[in-house]
Amino acid sequence: MMNPSRRSMLKMMALASAGGLVAGRAGAVFAAPAARFASHRPPPGKRKFASAAVEQEIARVKALIGDPELAWLFENCYPNTLDTTVQLGTLHGKPDTFVVTGDIDAMWLRDSSAQVWPYVPLAVKDAGLRRLFQGLIRRQALCISIDPYANAFLPDPRGKTTLDWAQHDLTDMKPGVAERKWEIDSLCWPVRMAHGYWKATGDRTPFDDDWRAAMRTVLATFREQQRKHGPGPYHFQRSSPVPTDTVPLGGYGNPARPVGLIHSMFRPSDDACIYPLFVPGNAFAVVSLRQLAEMSRALHGDRAFADDCEALAGEVETALGKYALLRDEAGHDAWAYEVDGYGNQLFMDDANVPSLSSLAYLGFCRQDDARYRRTRALAWSARNPYFFRGTAAEGIGGPHEGLRMIWPMSIMMRAFTSDDAGEIRQCLHWLKTTHAGTGFMHEAFDQDDPAHFTRAWFAWANSLFGELVVHLADHRPELLQRA
Repeated sequence: MMNPSRRSMLKMMALASAGGLVAGRAGAVFAAPAARFASHRPPPGKRKFASAAVEQEIARVKALIGDPELAWLFENCYPNTLDTTVQLGTLHGKPDTFVVTGDIDAMWLRDSSAQVWPYVPLAVKDAGLRRLFQGLIRRQALCISIDPYANAFLPDPRGKTTLDWAQHDLTDMKPGVAERKWEIDSLCWPVRMAHGYWKATGDRTPFDDDWRAAMRTVLATFREQQRKHGPGPYHFQRSSPVPTDTVPLGGYGNPARPVGLIHSMFRPSDDACIYPLFVPGNAFAVVSLRQLAEMSRALHGDRAFADDCEALAGEVETALGKYALLRDEAGHDAWAYEVDGYGNQLFMDDANVPSLSSLAYLGFCRQDDARYRRTRALAWSARNPYFFRGTAAEGIGGPHEGLRMIWPMSIMMRAFTSDDAGEIRQCLHWLKTTHAGTGFMHEAFDQDDPAHFTRAWFAWANSLFGELVVHLADHRPELLQRA
């Protein structure tokens, strides 16, 4: 994810790596006449990874899309992670996969998992994809073993961070770490990806002793950050004019009662939490711990570890129900965004996943769950200070890019969690009309001016858009006939 301290640096990003467009003024990129809809993918010889299964999927889905511009966007975005961000190799004699976020030469545990998620269903019929996933699962296990509190890592496990904004952080920096912001979801996303890959393929290859050790570290870190016996070892401070880039009280965060929830110093936006009991992250942990328990029993017959995972999942879920609920104007309960266990609550939502809007997408609850529907409606309303409505679109942003800036990912998540045909079509229309002629999704754009955007090359947003279109092709193909 992009840190606030780098905004000015990344406002003007050439798109040669993302597909060959020509950069214009800061935050704006202009393409050739849109009517031509020429592919903006790199030429085949310059793509980082090739998959026959992915190419077949592109052809299948494009044939179902009635709108030429939407089909063009899908063809550009869906394979963008494979085309531009994947680095394959070997490490310790085994497959190794490193996945950069796009415009940053580092691997976020969250982003790398989400970037490859749309290809999970195709791995069963593509040996190359299976090797890619095997390498990424192993690399993520290595990263967790290096430092479970870090969010981003370097290609060289022995290297010193090359990220200029992280050079002088006051924390226990480790070799191989690019940035050390503790976020619950950094440990959840690799579990989600590994579980999805295993369920899709039945492949047991990457789940070796190193992976098992990393998963034990995941559980231990979650328990440590329940802070029942003190704050634990993690602390983080950064000298920055941006308050959301650092953590108060000596780097240990604002106070919170040890009520069974897991403390998180940062959100998935890489912005600091106000109250350390981050509700979407805890909900995601409940799902991930139960997935980990399922894998532990099936792959390794380790009932004791599985029981421990399920016990923590149940404890966190119970604590959420007791401490993480608020009341809407009608007196009905809904989920808060952050709490402190003392009765203080923050309501907002952020575009980054996990979010309140994404709880159903992540499997924490059913899409038709009444409490979730109320929470989702509040997030997409004036109750959320980071909900923006303009002439170009409406959507959710967050403090990371500031006021007025809508994240396309929030619009995608709204479509993912909707059963309403009109709502989904509206989301597709907003996504189709706010890419500023680039043919790719961006991090954020101004509510009234899509040509003012951040991050021309942001692979997670491209992957999520591709995943959404495939999801609609499989479940609501009629909505792709005219968007």
